[in-house]
Amino acid sequence: MNTKKVGYWVATGVVALAMIAGGLADFLLIDAVKETMDHLGYPHYFARILGFWKVLGGIAIVAPGFRRLKEWAYAGIFFDLTGALASHLAVGDGVADFAPPLVLALVLVSSYVLLPAHDQS
Repeated sequence: MNTKKVGYWVATGVVALAMIAGGLADFLLIDAVKETMDHLGYPHYFARILGFWKVLGGIAIVAPGFRRLKEWAYAGIFFDLTGALASHLAVGDGVADFAPPLVLALVLVSSYVLLPAHDQS
Protein backbone atom coordinates (compact mmCIF):
# COMPACT_ATOMS: atom_id res chain seq x y z
CA MET A 1 0.00 0.00 0.00
CA ASN A 2 1.52 3.32 -1.04
CA THR A 3 1.81 6.47 1.07
CA LYS A 4 -1.00 8.28 -0.73
CA LYS A 5 -3.42 5.42 -0.09
CA VAL A 6 -2.43 5.21 3.59
CA GLY A 7 -2.89 8.98 3.94
CA TYR A 8 -6.29 8.76 2.30
CA TRP A 9 -7.49 5.99 4.61
CA VAL A 10 -6.14 7.64 7.76
CA ALA A 11 -7.76 10.98 6.91
CA THR A 12 -11.00 9.35 5.77
CA GLY A 13 -11.14 7.11 8.83
CA VAL A 14 -10.68 10.06 11.18
CA VAL A 15 -13.45 12.04 9.47
CA ALA A 16 -15.81 9.05 9.25
CA LEU A 17 -15.29 8.18 12.91
CA ALA A 18 -15.83 11.80 13.97
CA MET A 19 -18.98 12.11 11.88
CA ILE A 20 -20.50 8.82 12.99
CA ALA A 21 -19.67 9.26 16.68
CA GLY A 22 -20.65 12.93 16.70
CA GLY A 23 -23.75 12.22 14.68
CA LEU A 24 -24.90 9.56 17.12
CA ALA A 25 -24.31 11.94 20.04
CA ASP A 26 -26.29 14.64 18.21
CA PHE A 27 -29.13 12.30 17.28
CA LEU A 28 -29.38 10.93 20.82
CA LEU A 29 -29.30 14.49 22.21
CA ILE A 30 -26.78 13.79 24.94
CA ASP A 31 -26.45 16.52 27.58
CA ALA A 32 -23.26 17.98 26.06
CA VAL A 33 -25.04 18.39 22.72
CA LYS A 34 -28.00 20.12 24.39
CA GLU A 35 -25.63 22.51 26.17
CA THR A 36 -23.78 23.30 22.94
CA MET A 37 -26.99 23.87 21.00
CA ASP A 38 -28.27 26.16 23.76
CA HIS A 39 -24.97 28.04 23.80
CA LEU A 40 -25.03 28.51 20.01
CA GLY A 41 -28.71 29.47 19.99
CA TYR A 42 -30.02 26.50 18.00
CA PRO A 43 -33.10 24.43 18.87
CA HIS A 44 -32.44 20.90 20.10
CA TYR A 45 -34.31 19.28 17.21
CA PHE A 46 -31.68 20.73 14.84
CA ALA A 47 -29.07 18.46 16.47
CA ARG A 48 -31.14 15.41 15.57
CA ILE A 49 -31.34 16.51 11.94
CA LEU A 50 -27.59 17.13 11.82
CA GLY A 51 -26.88 13.87 13.62
CA PHE A 52 -28.88 11.82 11.12
CA TRP A 53 -27.02 13.31 8.15
CA LYS A 54 -23.61 13.13 9.85
CA VAL A 55 -23.97 9.38 10.39
CA LEU A 56 -25.01 8.84 6.78
CA GLY A 57 -22.19 11.09 5.52
CA GLY A 58 -19.60 9.23 7.61
CA ILE A 59 -20.79 5.93 6.18
CA ALA A 60 -20.90 7.29 2.62
CA ILE A 61 -17.29 8.46 2.53
CA VAL A 62 -15.98 4.99 3.45
CA ALA A 63 -18.43 2.96 1.37
CA PRO A 64 -16.94 1.46 -1.78
CA GLY A 65 -18.35 2.81 -5.04
CA PHE A 66 -21.23 5.30 -4.98
CA ARG A 67 -19.04 8.03 -6.50
CA ARG A 68 -21.75 10.68 -6.78
CA LEU A 69 -23.06 9.98 -3.28
CA LYS A 70 -19.52 10.28 -1.94
CA GLU A 71 -19.18 13.73 -3.58
CA TRP A 72 -22.39 14.88 -1.90
CA ALA A 73 -21.22 13.47 1.43
CA TYR A 74 -17.91 15.36 1.22
CA ALA A 75 -19.81 18.57 0.44
CA GLY A 76 -22.31 18.04 3.25
CA ILE A 77 -19.61 17.29 5.80
CA PHE A 78 -17.69 20.38 4.67
CA PHE A 79 -20.82 22.52 5.07
CA ASP A 80 -21.45 21.02 8.51
CA LEU A 81 -17.90 21.68 9.72
CA THR A 82 -17.63 25.21 8.32
CA GLY A 83 -21.09 25.96 9.73
CA ALA A 84 -19.92 24.78 13.15
CA LEU A 85 -16.81 26.94 12.82
CA ALA A 86 -18.88 30.00 11.86
CA SER A 87 -21.35 29.35 14.68
CA HIS A 88 -18.60 29.22 17.31
CA LEU A 89 -16.97 32.36 15.93
CA ALA A 90 -20.33 34.17 15.84
CA VAL A 91 -20.90 33.68 19.57
CA GLY A 92 -17.34 34.67 20.44
CA ASP A 93 -16.01 31.25 21.40
CA GLY A 94 -12.28 30.75 21.73
CA VAL A 95 -9.83 28.50 19.95
CA ALA A 96 -10.73 25.47 22.06
CA ASP A 97 -14.25 25.57 20.59
CA PHE A 98 -13.61 26.54 16.98
CA ALA A 99 -10.37 24.62 16.37
CA PRO A 100 -11.93 21.11 16.24
CA PRO A 101 -14.25 21.81 13.28
CA LEU A 102 -11.48 23.77 11.55
CA VAL A 103 -8.93 20.97 11.94
CA LEU A 104 -11.46 18.32 10.93
CA ALA A 105 -12.37 20.36 7.83
CA LEU A 106 -8.69 20.39 6.87
CA VAL A 107 -8.50 16.62 7.38
CA LEU A 108 -11.64 16.27 5.24
CA VAL A 109 -10.04 18.29 2.45
CA SER A 110 -6.96 16.04 2.70
CA SER A 111 -9.19 12.98 2.37
CA TYR A 112 -10.89 14.44 -0.69
CA VAL A 113 -7.62 15.44 -2.35
CA LEU A 114 -6.18 11.96 -1.75
CA LEU A 115 -9.36 10.19 -2.94
CA PRO A 116 -8.28 7.39 -5.30
CA ALA A 117 -9.06 8.05 -8.97
CA HIS A 118 -11.45 5.09 -9.20
CA ASP A 119 -13.62 6.68 -6.47
CA GLN A 120 -13.86 10.11 -8.12
CA SER A 121 -16.72 11.19 -10.36
